[in-house]
Amino acid sequence: MLSRRMRLFAFEFQGPAHLSAGLWRHENDQGHRYKDVRYWTEYAKLLEEGRFDGVFFADNAGYHDVYQGSAAGALADGAQLPANDPALVISAMAAATENLGFGLTGSTTYEHPYSLARKFSTLDHLTDGRIGWNLVTSYAESAARNVGNGLLPAHDERYEVAAEHLEVCYKLWEGSWDDDAVVRDVERCLYADPQRVHDINHQGKYFNVPGFALCEPSPQRTPVIFQAGGSSKGRALAAAHAEGVFVNAVSKKALRRQVDALRLQAAESGRDPRSLRVLQMLNVVVAETDELAQAKYEQYRKLVSYSGAMARYSGWTALDMSQFDPDVPLRHVKTDAGQTMVDLFSKMDPDKEWTPRDIAEFIGIGGSGPTIVGSPQTVADELISWVEDCDIDGFNLGNAVKYQDIADFIELVVPELQRREAVWTEYAGSTLREKLHGPGTTRLAEDHPGHKYAHAALAAGH
Repeated sequence: MLSRRMRLFAFEFQGPAHLSAGLWRHENDQGHRYKDVRYWTEYAKLLEEGRFDGVFFADNAGYHDVYQGSAAGALADGAQLPANDPALVISAMAAATENLGFGLTGSTTYEHPYSLARKFSTLDHLTDGRIGWNLVTSYAESAARNVGNGLLPAHDERYEVAAEHLEVCYKLWEGSWDDDAVVRDVERCLYADPQRVHDINHQGKYFNVPGFALCEPSPQRTPVIFQAGGSSKGRALAAAHAEGVFVNAVSKKALRRQVDALRLQAAESGRDPRSLRVLQMLNVVVAETDELAQAKYEQYRKLVSYSGAMARYSGWTALDMSQFDPDVPLRHVKTDAGQTMVDLFSKMDPDKEWTPRDIAEFIGIGGSGPTIVGSPQTVADELISWVEDCDIDGFNLGNAVKYQDIADFIELVVPELQRREAVWTEYAGSTLREKLHGPGTTRLAEDHPGHKYAHAALAAGH
């Protein structure tokens, strides 16, 4: 029996393809339905039937246009292109479900904290407290050209902006409106008491926000904060602020080192290190037997597109992979945008020098996360061992074939995990924060840095 309940999130993208390269051609892939709201409501119902904690939507402020100097490779393989706005489908998915949580990506580099805070408060209201924010600083030059001022800020500066962005959001979410500000007093013709709504008076290096939030407090006030930064700055931000941390390691040994360091940093930041829910990115190819699963995996491998994989990897690293011979080892290089992705392959196996073709074959199915192939029993064994050996709390599950792989996981693996009491059979708690931390934990913990911005805490001099 597993010592802790395994958390399960589906890793998704509002487009025809996400991380897998060329797999959109599979006969069972349903990625082409991404424009149909009924696809997403069906998917939400499926995940809830499988007792997933939530679905996490990745998103980009830009597009992959580094490979061969253009976006042609990404467009040809549907490599996160085209890309719809995931925020606009969450309400429909929430209306079709009662318990499923939703993680949404938002960029601190290109979204103003005032408007971002309003968006997440609105979604938290409409989902009855089932929303989380995956904080990203964005890395694509294409985003800087099309959304920013044309220049991508330096890596470390993006994290300085993120820290202040968070401070503004906390002030708006936690300190702007008192819990009892909305009185709806018919006799006095008083909907909201002006004495209980407060300007935040923020003046900082990057943002000036003098007023109060447009939205009244939502069920969670602050959405669940997710973060996935792999750099030293990203890890520090996650340790200080994240409630859920998305990690990506290709081996258990590497993952355990990463998790231990993260929890230590959280403790040094004054937080309970066990309060961080660490979720490893993973892909599962499952069938009734190990042999059938392996045959299924080999079928997937035949569909992998080299150019599609390189379009993604070039975008992640800001390194045009077309300049390298596919079969010559890729030497360690420095890149401001995606050093984590370069280091992932250059450091994960000291005895292997990765070629571009090796990388393409690895990331072609499900991106840079490991892929588990096997029967329900084999997959369950592996998932449990990752949790126990690496001190993680669950998984962010990707897919090779959209919809079908998650449907297979729910049909075959979830019952096996439930039999072993590794995942729940019934939901407990209504908000997303409760799903991560247990019933009764709808608001930020007292040791979370956002808690100090609550107006009651400020008034008490905390």
